[in-house]
Amino acid sequence: MARMKWNQINWYNSVFLVGTLAVTLTAVPAYLWHYGLSWFNTAMFFLFFILTGLSITLGYHRLFSHHAFHAAWPVRLGTLIFGAAAFENSALTWCDDHRRHHKHTDHEEDPYDISKGFFHAHMGWIMFKLGEPPTFASVPDLERDPLVRWQHKYYVVIGVLAGFVLPAVLGWFWGGGEAALGAFLIAGVARTVFVHHSTFFINSLCHTLGTQPYSDRCTARDSWFMAFFTFGEGYHNFHHAFQHDYRNGVKAWQFDPTKWSIWLLSKLGLTSHLRSVPDERIRHAEITEQQRQLAAKMAALPASSVAPVRAQVEAVQARLHEAFERWEKLEAEYRRAMEKKIEASREKVNELSHDFREAREKLAALFHEWEHTRSSALSAMLAGA
Repeated sequence: MARMKWNQINWYNSVFLVGTLAVTLTAVPAYLWHYGLSWFNTAMFFLFFILTGLSITLGYHRLFSHHAFHAAWPVRLGTLIFGAAAFENSALTWCDDHRRHHKHTDHEEDPYDISKGFFHAHMGWIMFKLGEPPTFASVPDLERDPLVRWQHKYYVVIGVLAGFVLPAVLGWFWGGGEAALGAFLIAGVARTVFVHHSTFFINSLCHTLGTQPYSDRCTARDSWFMAFFTFGEGYHNFHHAFQHDYRNGVKAWQFDPTKWSIWLLSKLGLTSHLRSVPDERIRHAEITEQQRQLAAKMAALPASSVAPVRAQVEAVQARLHEAFERWEKLEAEYRRAMEKKIEASREKVNELSHDFREAREKLAALFHEWEHTRSSALSAMLAGA
């Protein structure tokens, strides 16, 4: 990063980020040394970590930034209040930055472009004034939302009250001044630092280390490790491939408590219209990336040694491409017919349903055939290497 001038430093953000970290590294250990760690302050830390962390992932990110689902006003209000207590800016500003990140990933207009360095993507973009002030051109829908406008206007006050004052008050009622100070330091300041850097690592680490099972078109990577600290946000390659899906950890075994929370809230009638990408489309993206990787491996070997393998792979690829195009066409037609079921004849709907089911079955069979072909190709290439 080029050397910054004094007037390029965002002093408000920088003092807050450095100050909360300094307090966490000095005052918090001093408190623990003197008073010890009580179960109350431990519980308070995790309670406020969950409240503020989920308000960022479920609220700021998947609800407001991507409209991955609809939410009733208690969920919207709750995530706006405790999202402010995460001290990651207002929802309006956060979502504007995030939508620009998706639109311009890894390019100059990306607010936290990883190509400008790990520190820049992690927190440098927050600490320094590197671009034009936000115009909120990416969030006209949120500018019309009265709750979002209210939070944007008062988010500092809301954040201080919900993030610092509330835990201290709860501590006071629990155990007087000692507990109040501990709750302020541990559930307030230290928790803020932990939530900050958990979020920041998505922008830095998850664009540097990890796997790319769905696409290599940008630097976003999946990290099962980061998913544990970010309520499932670590599956970042999937998210960049399918940003409007309410899930990030799409596999059954992947840790994504944000997804589980959204689903549970839907059963309680507090969320609805959960958007999810069809399994076939997700699997096709995985296979397309596998095909690219396999082609790169074959290109590195003598053409004569991989000719039989290449012919077999290309034949399956062609059939798979044709089957996916047919499935995609029928899926769109079937969805439209179901949306306008009253207007469509029963015979037409039944015919589309039959054709769509056949297309799905054929595609599933070809997915299985591709796995066998890919495994055989890799084994043959390894044996011939």
